[in-house]
Amino acid sequence: MPLSDTELDVALTAISDGAPAASLETRELDFKRQPDSKSDSIKVLVDAAVCFANTTGGTIIMGIANGKGGVDAFLGCDLDPITTQRRLYELIDPPLMVGARQVERNDRTLLVIDVLQSFEIHADKQGKASHRVGTDCLPMTPQEHKRLREERLGVDWSAQSSDQTVAAISTRALDAARESLNRFSDDRQPLGSLSNEDLLRSLGVADQDGRLLKAGEVLLCDPPAQEATVVYQYRPTPGGEASLVERIDQPLVLAFARTMELVLARRNVTPLTLQNGQQLEVSDFPEAAVREALSNALLHRDFRLAGPVNVEHSPTSFVVISPGPLVGSVTPDNILTHASSPRNPTLAKAARLLRLAEETGRGVDRMYREMIRTGHEPPAIEDGIDFVRVALTGGAPRTSVVRYVAGLEPDEQQDTDAMLVLFILCRQRTINAAQIAPVLQKGEAESESILKRLSQERTAMIEATRETGSRRKGEYRLRASALKALGTAVRYHRRTVDETDLKVIAHLNEYGRVTNRTLQNLFDIDVYRARDILADLQNREIVVRTSEATRGPSVEYGPGHKFPQKRRRAPKPTAGIEDSQTDTPPLL
Repeated sequence: MPLSDTELDVALTAISDGAPAASLETRELDFKRQPDSKSDSIKVLVDAAVCFANTTGGTIIMGIANGKGGVDAFLGCDLDPITTQRRLYELIDPPLMVGARQVERNDRTLLVIDVLQSFEIHADKQGKASHRVGTDCLPMTPQEHKRLREERLGVDWSAQSSDQTVAAISTRALDAARESLNRFSDDRQPLGSLSNEDLLRSLGVADQDGRLLKAGEVLLCDPPAQEATVVYQYRPTPGGEASLVERIDQPLVLAFARTMELVLARRNVTPLTLQNGQQLEVSDFPEAAVREALSNALLHRDFRLAGPVNVEHSPTSFVVISPGPLVGSVTPDNILTHASSPRNPTLAKAARLLRLAEETGRGVDRMYREMIRTGHEPPAIEDGIDFVRVALTGGAPRTSVVRYVAGLEPDEQQDTDAMLVLFILCRQRTINAAQIAPVLQKGEAESESILKRLSQERTAMIEATRETGSRRKGEYRLRASALKALGTAVRYHRRTVDETDLKVIAHLNEYGRVTNRTLQNLFDIDVYRARDILADLQNREIVVRTSEATRGPSVEYGPGHKFPQKRRRAPKPTAGIEDSQTDTPPLL
């Protein structure tokens, strides 16, 4: 999409302040220096407009030195907007209408070209078609050209007739499909008792004549010889040698189940008891996030590209790499809010019926939400020319985040926007709508309404700062109760061991005793974090339990064997005779 006026102003202001223009370029923003001749200038704009139209649209700004920052970067452009607009329409095949206007900045005139994503595939008059990959415009291969055309025409590869017959279906795969349908008592359960032919038609993977479609072949038939559906690797450390490599050459419905089995067998679980007594088991990787990453890779991959889905698993990293880029206009920057666009709709529909995929098509939301709920980073999604890479960073969960989220209203626990706001505010003290909008992948007005909702008493997660509380657009921060519950999960709220020790030692020197409640008040933390600090101090023999009580709020602690003693001040030296004489006032 082209940049909004606000986004354009932010980018130009950043350059004025010294940022090199190249550092601000994105998939949807490109800066150009105007060539010496007007014909060369038009050619540069034709190439850039074709590139954006074949991808997701974007904005071209001509008149800026790409590698410079500050006022010297603003060189200006003397092309007429109306003439430029007409020439681009004439020189692009099929014709492309763009927006063209001038903006003034630092006493220079810049030309701004806005390009919308097109339903057509465009090229210059020599037939050269390109698309934007990252911040580069690259020529499209015949395979990419074909894929893009089919996507924009709505061609569903998985709905095409298969060369395989119904007889080629794996009996194990069909049994697994029936088992999945029979697992829950809902409107899908009766499908499990249908005949094979009726079941295939109900799943939408066979036509009315009983011929198998590509979706049915992928879902229920063994892959061709020497080809694997998934290659799974487990590494004890992310950069170490694989201790297990398994090539899963099974139909998709079985390959999915086998991969999940391998992942779950190697997960680490942390038991956790909430204040209300509820017991949880928190995994290093949330199962829901793993399922969504894997199902998306298997169902939305490009089956016309050779190669399996690769899964790389370690105790702290779970990475899924699938063949083919993201679909159509979906990018990592809009994937949370873009309408569901499955590459293989027929296959995706069958998978939803079999509960292999998110029913509403919003599985990416679930990945983000589940990762943040356990105190981890959101998924990192990379869109390449011929692959999509989804990386989940796991490891031991942050129990303070799990406890805090468990105490929120059920609706907020399941709200991806709320989790993203929480994630950002654990890393910086305040946020506003303009800052959080790119994270939520929504507009500023909608982002402001989300912040206001989360600041209401019912949720009580954040609050407007005192200085901006009366403004229409405010700055927001975590409430004191949230800061206390989240403890060291809040980066700017952390204290080093030395800082903690000094504060506890100072308190003991003054009062002689310390309790769990004392630490809660000293450091604005919850009971669990205070317990951990006391356990650490006991292990290092800085404090020792001094009360008869061993559990509960009445347990007291005093100085331990290794408690640092106060240094005694050295006595002042006795004044000598000469000093005394010197200090004696003279007699009058």
